[in-house]
Amino acid sequence: MKVDFYNDELYNEFMQWPDGIKGRFMRVVQMLEEYGSNLGMPYTRSMCKGLFEIRAKGKEGIGRAFFCYIKDNRAIILHGFIKKTEKTPRKELRLAKRRMDELLRGTRS
Repeated sequence: MKVDFYNDELYNEFMQWPDGIKGRFMRVVQMLEEYGSNLGMPYTRSMCKGLFEIRAKGKEGIGRAFFCYIKDNRAIILHGFIKKTEKTPRKELRLAKRRMDELLRGTRS
């Protein structure tokens, strides 16, 4: 499986994450590429119809990244953030859903 980022700006945002969280995130991405979509907890989790989350925990805190699968055996990282609260903020989830919809409709800007 091939894993890509929604755009270069998003990739650069992930590269700014604290080293421990970024390292864990990149390891889960490698596992997705190597083993495919059936990783499950504690690495990935389904959020809603077609939207999944990567769970990355480091000594500096917790990062979350949303992704979806598209044709040709590809996964696209849509959005990510460092968690500051127990619950996933709605605005973070809304942005990932909007990007997923854009991808699936072919209207990505």
